[in-house]
Amino acid sequence: MEACTHLDQIRPVRPTTRACKECLKIGDTWVHLRLCMICGHVGCCDSSKNKHATKHFHATAHPIMRSIEPGETWGWCYVDEVMLDFSEALVG
Repeated sequence: MEACTHLDQIRPVRPTTRACKECLKIGDTWVHLRLCMICGHVGCCDSSKNKHATKHFHATAHPIMRSIEPGETWGWCYVDEVMLDFSEALVG
């Protein structure tokens, strides 16, 4: 099983908003929200037509995001292309 090599970049972040700021700005909607674990940016998921979370990764190279949907504890490393489990703390 492959591992994420970017866990050391995770920061104690808080969502900057409870909505996709980019979608709000253009008057659009989203399906689910994702949180950048490096800076706290909130963007819409890849099931949303605008895919702002992935666009944030491409613009910033921040590799790790997690779902902020209620009851979901998974994350994703864009660089290593591996799922992460945020049900337990990944950093001390």
